[in-house]
Amino acid sequence: MMDQGRKMMELSKQVLQKVSFDSRLFKKELVKARTWLGQHDQILLKAWCLATFGHQYKDIILEVFQKSMRT
Repeated sequence: MMDQGRKMMELSKQVLQKVSFDSRLFKKELVKARTWLGQHDQILLKAWCLATFGHQYKDIILEVFQKSMRT
């Protein structure tokens, strides 16, 4: 189970890097990625996204994860 989550995390990172040229695609793929991941992995993905793309898409990242972190 943990291995599957790790694979989804790596796949999500790869996809986000490939679509990072387009803000609309980036947001779409980020929303999709967070639905695949558990709560812990969502936190890790958020941190990675902010570190990697924060200079470019900080507002999008915070918006997507604000919606997903509410429970």
